[in-house]
Amino acid sequence: MRVLWRVAAVAVLIAGYEALVRGALTLDLGLGRRVRPLGPIDIAIAAPPDTVFDVIAAPYLGKTPRAMQTKLAVLERASDMVLAAHYTHVARRTTTTVETVRFERPHRVSFRLVRGPVPHVVESYELRATPDGTQLRYSGELGTDLWQLGRWWGDRVATPWERAVQQSLRTIRQEAERRAARGHAIATGPAGGHASPTPAAAAALDENEQ
Repeated sequence: MRVLWRVAAVAVLIAGYEALVRGALTLDLGLGRRVRPLGPIDIAIAAPPDTVFDVIAAPYLGKTPRAMQTKLAVLERASDMVLAAHYTHVARRTTTTVETVRFERPHRVSFRLVRGPVPHVVESYELRATPDGTQLRYSGELGTDLWQLGRWWGDRVATPWERAVQQSLRTIRQEAERRAARGHAIATGPAGGHASPTPAAAAALDENEQ
């Protein structure tokens, strides 16, 4: 009987750990809360802040592109805030986090965790205009409970979390710079005047945006 109880206890611990890692279980005990920083991560983007802001906001406030539907699902949408589920693929697991995302055009996007592998995360993108385009700064904080045990768990969560953010920032920069370059080419044209894309080019651009 003792062996059965031990096996059952181990099974429960394993199931709990898997649920925690996948974001299906959030332990918010309010005991021994430890908070550690996320970032800051700075990235220079050769595009104006309005363009960068639009790239960040479009999948949330508009129709989510097909290419992002395995990473993002908008659960509720308002004019300047959404409730969204984010799916992060790490090794053979998919971690789900549910967050509120608030948009303050044109300089700030804020994230607050509702459900995930840790009880507390707040993050933001700050956009600042520069002579060459935009300086985007990501920063935030991640909190866990249970003193040293929670600190250990927070360190394990923070590493892939920041890695996923860095990947997102690279994607944002690539798309914003593509849009800025396209807008410049259309505005100037080969002879310095206004130029419009051909129907075939416009169709290709539209396909890239979806």
